Amino acid sequence: MSEFWDPHGSLRRMLWVGGAQWAGKTTVSDLVAERHGLTAYHLDYHDSRGHQARRIAGRVARGEPVTDPDVEDVWINGGPAALAAQVLADFPERFEWVLDDLRAWFTPRPAIAEGWGLRPELVAPLVDSPRRMVVLVPTEEFRQHQLRTVPRALAVDAAVSDPDLAQANRIARDRLIADDAVLNARRLGVPVIEVDGTRDAAAVAAEVAEQFAPWLEGTAT
Repeated sequence: MSEFWDPHGSLRRMLWVGGAQWAGKTTVSDLVAERHGLTAYHLDYHDSRGHQARRIAGRVARGEPVTDPDVEDVWINGGPAALAAQVLADFPERFEWVLDDLRAWFTPRPAIAEGWGLRPELVAPLVDSPRRMVVLVPTEEFRQHQLRTVPRALAVDAAVSDPDLAQANRIARDRLIADDAVLNARRLGVPVIEVDGTRDAAAVAAEVAEQFAPWLEGTAT
C-alpha cells in the first residue's frame, strides 16, 4: 500500500464495490451496509451532482469549453470503442474527486464505496489487501434482463438522431468497460463476482460480505 493523504484514516478503512453497469452494485452495497451498520458512499449520486462543479472547473483550467460534449458526437459518431476509451481515460480524474469526498469523512468503522468508476487499478494502491474490493459484473443474460426492466437502462438519456444506435453503442461500451474491470481485477487479485440473476440481491450481498469478513467481524446488526 503506497503512502497517500488520508487525514482521518477513512480511506484506509474503506471497502470498495466496483465493476460493471447493471450488476446491482448499489443494492448489494446498501444491503451489506444495513446488515453491518456501515455508511455507504454512492458514486453515481455524487458524480451527477457535487462533482459537476469540479468537472467544469477542470475544463476551464485546461482551456476547454465548459459545456458538455455534443450528444451526437458522444453517442452516435464515435462508436463503442471510442466511447469506452474516453470513459476509461476520464476515470482517474473522477476517482480523485471520490477520494476528496471520502477524506472529509471520519469513521472509526469500515464504510463502503460503490460505483463503476471505482476501478481495481485505481483502488489497489490504497488498500492493504485486494480483498478490500469486490468487482461485480453481470452475465450477458442478466445484463439484457436489466436493460429490459430497469427504467433508467431503457434508453440513452439524451435527444439524439438515432436513439436505437445510441443505445446499442452504450450497451457495447458498457461491455468493453466491464471486460476491462474484470481484466484488471484478476491481474491484481481482486475478487470478481458474476451476477447471473439466479440468486437474489441478498444472496449476492452475503457473498460480498463474506469477502469482506476480516473487516466486518463484530459489525453485524
